[in-house]
Amino acid sequence: MTESGAASASIWSRGMMAVIAAQFLSAFGDNALLFATLAVLKEFHYPEWSQPVLQMVFVGAYIVFAPFVGQVADSFAKGRVMMVANALKLLGAGMICFGMNPFVGYTLVGIGAAAYSPAKYGILGELTTGDRLVKANGLMEASTIAAILLGSVAGGVLADWHLTAALVVCAVVYAGAVVANLMIPRLPAARPGHSWRPREMARGFVHACVTLWRDGETRFSLLGTSLFWGAGVTLRFLLVLWVPVALGIADNATPTYLNAMVAVGIVVGAGAAARLVTLETVARCMPAGVLIGVVVVAFALQHQLLPAYGLLVLIGILGGFFVVPLNALLQERGKRSVGAGNAIAVQNLGENAAMLLMLGLYSLAVKAGAPVVAIGVGFGTLFALAIAGLWIWKRLR
Repeated sequence: MTESGAASASIWSRGMMAVIAAQFLSAFGDNALLFATLAVLKEFHYPEWSQPVLQMVFVGAYIVFAPFVGQVADSFAKGRVMMVANALKLLGAGMICFGMNPFVGYTLVGIGAAAYSPAKYGILGELTTGDRLVKANGLMEASTIAAILLGSVAGGVLADWHLTAALVVCAVVYAGAVVANLMIPRLPAARPGHSWRPREMARGFVHACVTLWRDGETRFSLLGTSLFWGAGVTLRFLLVLWVPVALGIADNATPTYLNAMVAVGIVVGAGAAARLVTLETVARCMPAGVLIGVVVVAFALQHQLLPAYGLLVLIGILGGFFVVPLNALLQERGKRSVGAGNAIAVQNLGENAAMLLMLGLYSLAVKAGAPVVAIGVGFGTLFALAIAGLWIWKRLR
């Protein structure tokens, strides 16, 4: 599809709906598998600090393969790249189903996710462009968060009922994602003909990193999204330990319900961003980012379930409003300079480096015996200060 054709294509086109369906199933499997695998760690009495380590091996795959996956996404039809990536996730889930080391299986799922991400976001810029790209990102985020909502709940509830059944459901969902990917139109490769020598690929990725980090607008987007997703994944694991301490509940399902509240809020926030923010007014999202940290502090001090639900919904609304415009800005500017796939790969490197750093600090805090409430208050405060600093920098630049 040409750029002019993309500009005129509806975000409700057949191709876009196939992408959204494939993304929903893939994200559902990711989130269900996370909570099912966490249940595996509990079942076999792994130490508490190993829970964030599980996510760290997933994140590490993004970082290791970042120099290569962007070129893969831009050198082949992105729908087919998504299909192969989901097949890798299916293989990893199958390994965990059959009792293999959960860290090995989850690492393979992480490799599939690393290959999947540049293709799933990069294809949006090939199916539509301009302000419709913000709306397409809103639709993608809404689909993703709906999948997080249902997948997280399904993973926790099924794991409480029957652990093997939970793992089998994850594998079946990944298989469905592979089938859905076949429905995506085979679009021309965005940037074919690059060298496949690892050294040349790494050099090209370094060039893409330098190009995007030197540009003020894309640097702003990279910093904002990296802080957001690093904080988001840490909050997810914080909830797992916060629930038994603050609420006295020790099941697998309650943390998934609380994560689901964040997902509900992000759907609302993503929809609001699609209506109220354009590529020219991206800075409007920054107050929401600051408020995320403030609300996290209020949440960490709660000891009742109902207010906790409400605060997590609010965190989700603020998060959706914050991150959707930043994603669209990077896709639009990145497509013009280094290619959409490479731009998303650079973004993934920044986001996952932030996740790895924050999860590492969180694991150290847990291992050192720091109170969960204190970790939550400190985490929220630092996040609010970081986004406030980024906002001030943006206004003064």
